[in-house]
Amino acid sequence: MQSFKDKINQDQLPQHVAIIMDGNGRWAKSRGEKRTFGHKHAIKAVREAVNACNEIHIPYLTLYTFSSENWNRPEDEVDTLMSLISETIILEAEEIFSKGLRMHIIGDTEKLPAEVREHMQHLVDITKNNTKGNLILALSYGSQHEILTAVKKISSKVKNGELSEDMITEKVFEDHLYTKDFPPVDLLIRTSGEVRISNFLLWQIAYAELQFLDILWPDFGKEDFFKCIYNYQNKERRFGKTSEQLEENI
Repeated sequence: MQSFKDKINQDQLPQHVAIIMDGNGRWAKSRGEKRTFGHKHAIKAVREAVNACNEIHIPYLTLYTFSSENWNRPEDEVDTLMSLISETIILEAEEIFSKGLRMHIIGDTEKLPAEVREHMQHLVDITKNNTKGNLILALSYGSQHEILTAVKKISSKVKNGELSEDMITEKVFEDHLYTKDFPPVDLLIRTSGEVRISNFLLWQIAYAELQFLDILWPDFGKEDFFKCIYNYQNKERRFGKTSEQLEENI
């Protein structure tokens, strides 16, 4: 059977793919295990997504690793997640570096444990000159908080005379977001069958294609990723224009 990878048009790849990695708890529960069991087995799916992205040379991949709302989960689950994130960063550091990937972190990272921040910053530092792709982890991330923070920064600049009201454009606003150095999201994938965005990259997905998969995250593999890219390429992205207008520009 032909892989979806072989059907992908290398000239029509998305530049930025974002994934909401959902379903770890349900995956574990279906096996009679605690939710933390699912989180531990989710690492394989992360590797699959990163490797698939790397294989077909998509330059930006953002993973919704830990949301600002996740702090409200049971303390033992949060502690397990923080330990798992720290351990994974240590274990995967060499692999990420050898693939030529550059690591980025977005979110309210000051809320993270010092150990996690230290390991993250080390990986960010050692990969800063890598050029074969960008892996972005959204940690302690909430899009509403990101947008509100940007508004406050801009407001402060207007108050201080650094900006005037008529200077505020979409580009200026984007320059105050965590994602200011990245292109907008072209494709958003969510696993687990849930059809919602969950406060993730609300500004950045304005024109993204959204795909909701009936698969739990620990079961996600490279072929699932390639299928998403193939399906993305078979959608017409109009950006507010008509199909006829797009055809005229070909």
